[in-house]
Amino acid sequence: MKELFDLYALFFKIGSMMFGGGYAMLPLLEKELCEKRRLVTKDEILEYYALGQCTPGIIAVNTATFIGFKKKKVLGGIVATLGLITPSIIIITIISMLLRDYAGNAVVRHAFAGIRIVVVALVAEAVYKFFKTGVKNLFGAAVFAATTLVSVATGVSPVFIVLGAAVLGIIYCRIFPGRMPQEVVDGSGRGADGNDE
Repeated sequence: MKELFDLYALFFKIGSMMFGGGYAMLPLLEKELCEKRRLVTKDEILEYYALGQCTPGIIAVNTATFIGFKKKKVLGGIVATLGLITPSIIIITIISMLLRDYAGNAVVRHAFAGIRIVVVALVAEAVYKFFKTGVKNLFGAAVFAATTLVSVATGVSPVFIVLGAAVLGIIYCRIFPGRMPQEVVDGSGRGADGNDE
């Protein structure tokens, strides 16, 4: 029971500091789950993000569910998800009661403008970390460039982009089985020196 409470408290803490949605949450998840508590590896978080992008729902909630399920199965998934969304429910309820009266206030408008800037920085950091951890070779760089171009230049759903990249990865592994970096094949998330990246 204590482990479930700790899981809830951990995701409550993450949820209370989560501005900007799922991608902005990545640096916080890495710090709390990989560096401080070592509950999951960086590669596992990236895998959960990819799965969360392909499944219905909010990517941050899906990721919390996957991590909770890994730790304590179905009950862990439920507890982690509830922990993540509880702060949002509380904050949104308070804001909805106050926003009507203060939405036009200059201080409130400036505060939201500042929050938007921070969210952009957090998303940029998430993209950098995704690139650093996920792109292992020339094939990965080509897929990254192609998917970035498709997502920016077209209105294609991210779900189809992720699924298309998955298909390309499967085809590449079948054609060139020896060229995929070993840490990607075995899911170890370790570099050539055997240390975590």
